[in-house]
Amino acid sequence: MTRLSVNVDHVATLRQARGASTPDPLAAAAVVEAAGASGITVHLRQDRRHIQDSDVAAIRGSLKGKLNLEMSVEPEMVGVALETRPDQVTLVPERPEEVTTEGGLDLIQRAAEVERTARILTDAGISVSLFLDPDLEQVRTAAGLLEVIDGFEINTDRYSRCAPDREAADLARIAECARLGAQAGLAVYAGHGLNCENVAAIAAIPEIEELNIGHALISRAVFVGLREATEELLTAMG
Repeated sequence: MTRLSVNVDHVATLRQARGASTPDPLAAAAVVEAAGASGITVHLRQDRRHIQDSDVAAIRGSLKGKLNLEMSVEPEMVGVALETRPDQVTLVPERPEEVTTEGGLDLIQRAAEVERTARILTDAGISVSLFLDPDLEQVRTAAGLLEVIDGFEINTDRYSRCAPDREAADLARIAECARLGAQAGLAVYAGHGLNCENVAAIAAIPEIEELNIGHALISRAVFVGLREATEELLTAMG
């Protein structure tokens, strides 16, 4: 069964909007774990617009399942990862002006930089994944870094926004990248823009082990609560 890692960034976004102590991402993590999620994802951005260093440390200290820390390759972020020791780091591109992550790493252009960062983390015993667009050349480049990375996450943003007549083609591209990565020995994850309406087809791709989902789940939780929103999504995943 495909695992679910819930991104609790938007819980922190609401907290930071008032500069208050609630809602607490740690409390949210406990609820979604109890509802069946296998892990938690947080993105520690350089501008600290939502998740804070203290959140990463607190969740790391109390989480029963896997903690996946999304971050850029900047040395400051590497230092945080080395201090908090998440189970996994997912390296993502980051621009100060973006509302959310806009696309996958251009690994072809940044392979040397990514490899250096991944090696530091791997040597410290931290599993490393890369956030990549569903592009075969990017996946092939990732396969060449098998010594320092364990897997990659396929960016499903384009699939989540595509017109109905493009859905089959986008799914086929994602499935092909998943097969290529798995055949190379990489763990395959997916996420971005997934929700109860579009997740089933992605979860059905056999090579995809885990989905990282945040915005849709937290948005749904406003109306039905965090536990029910998590359970709904797990049901939709099949």
